[in-house]
This record gives sequence, C-alpha cells and structure tokens, in this order.
Amino acid sequence: MENILEIKNLCKKYDNFELKNITFNLPKGMIMGFIGENGAGKTTTIKAILDIIKSYDGEIKILGLDNRKDERKIKENIGVVLDDMFFPEILTPNDINNAMRSIYKNWDTKMFNDYLKEFSLLPNQQIKKFSKGMRKKLEIATALSHHPKLLILDEPTSGLDPVARAEVIQIFQSFIEKDDCSILLSSHITTDLEHIADYITFINNGEIVLSKTTNELLEQYAIVKCTEKEFKKINKKDYIKYLKAKYEYEVLIANKKDFKSKYDITVIDKITLDDLMVLMIKGEE
Repeated sequence: MENILEIKNLCKKYDNFELKNITFNLPKGMIMGFIGENGAGKTTTIKAILDIIKSYDGEIKILGLDNRKDERKIKENIGVVLDDMFFPEILTPNDINNAMRSIYKNWDTKMFNDYLKEFSLLPNQQIKKFSKGMRKKLEIATALSHHPKLLILDEPTSGLDPVARAEVIQIFQSFIEKDDCSILLSSHITTDLEHIADYITFINNGEIVLSKTTNELLEQYAIVKCTEKEFKKINKKDYIKYLKAKYEYEVLIANKKDFKSKYDITVIDKITLDDLMVLMIKGEE
C-alpha cells in the first residue's frame, strides 16, 4: 500500500522534552487517529511534519517528497487545522477567500462558499463576531478548499457541539473518498476516532507506544478483570500492563482469543481508546 506520509526516526530535543525516534506511515486513502495525553508530543510531531519546526533529526516524506527540500510543492497538497491556529479577527470569510486565491493554485472559491453556506457562516461578517465553534468551522472550510491530498488536523472538532462534530466528521469521511486523500487527525475526543479512523498511532512521553489498525486494537485488545489470585496465575508475557483497583485487577491484553484459550477467566471486556490510554500510561508492567 502506498503511503502519503512517512516519518522515520524523527528526533527533536528541548530542555525538558524530547521526541525519540518517531516512526510511522499513513497510507493513501486512510484516516489515522493520533492520540496521547497533553504534552506527549503530538503537536511537536505535527509541527515538524509541517516544517514549522526546522531543526530536527530524521526523515519526513509527504507524497514521496522531502518536507524540508520540497516545501512549496508540498504546501499545495496539505490542508491544515491547528489547535492554536487563528485568522486576524478583523477579516471576513470573503477576505480569506481573496487571500487564499493568491496563495494556492488550486483554490476553489465555489467550494469555499459552499462550505460557508453549509456551516452557516456569513461571508461578510468579521471573524471577531464568530463563536469558537464558528471559527473552527471556518478553519476547516479553508483547509479543504484548495483540494489537498493530505489533511493534518490538530483538535479540529474542539469547541463544536455534538451535532456540528457529526457534521464535520461526515465531511472528513467524504474527503478521503476522493482521489486517495488521507487525514492525520489528532484529537482528545477518542470516541470520534473509534468511528472514523482506520489507524491509531499512540504517542506517550515523546515515543510511539503503538501504531496499529483501529480494528486490531478494538477487536483483539481487551481488558481482563480478575481477582488477585487469578492475576497471579497470568504469565507476564500474556499481558501488556495492569492496574490494581480496590477489589480487582484490570489487565490489558493484546490477543483476546489467545488469552481465552489459556486462562479460565470469564470477565474480558471490550476496550475503548480511552481505556487503552489510561492503562498504557498509568498501568504497571
């Protein structure tokens, strides 16, 4: 499968934080959910991909192009929504349309205006009069309207109510159905990712903990709930991490079928991405 984004051994060191050999690939036509707690390295990784952070070790390729050598060609093919992104408040959507036409060769005014209508955004209203959710919708409309091949989204649905979130997610799903486009989507709303992401990449403390298909994570991984006596019978090779509660143990396993064949423990619950994050970050080995 051809990759639209390839990251190999990405390293970046700060005084109090370090990205350590970040490596993962995003295939064409796929959505990858990028998860991790605050400060784990998601935004730093994204800014390296976008060449906002200049000095780092490793290799990043987008559409087969080096993101440091082919910045102009790559820019045409990336749509971006960042959590700390903003437009000057005195501008209107019409002003943004006029500006973007001079920046992107493939800027599509009709598409942009169609999104404004769909999102109920007035073309001549100044951004300072927009709510947080309306501003986020404007950012999304702008990111989509030059026909990018890759969308890089950092908390794109933050500030949106559930109805608006569902609307935006449907737009993202429609986007990847065209021309083998892909999305790297960083979000704390993991329930959204469970429904739309083809892959999940989990970063913790500057390191990639896992990068797998969503189906594999949600179907094969599980949480075993057992007594201390039952837990002591489980071989360490058969679980990843565990948490000890007052009356039971919660044990993260990677192969539900294999575990069932070895142990007579009946309580094996389906896992959510929130469960996975909590056990991977807080659990003991």
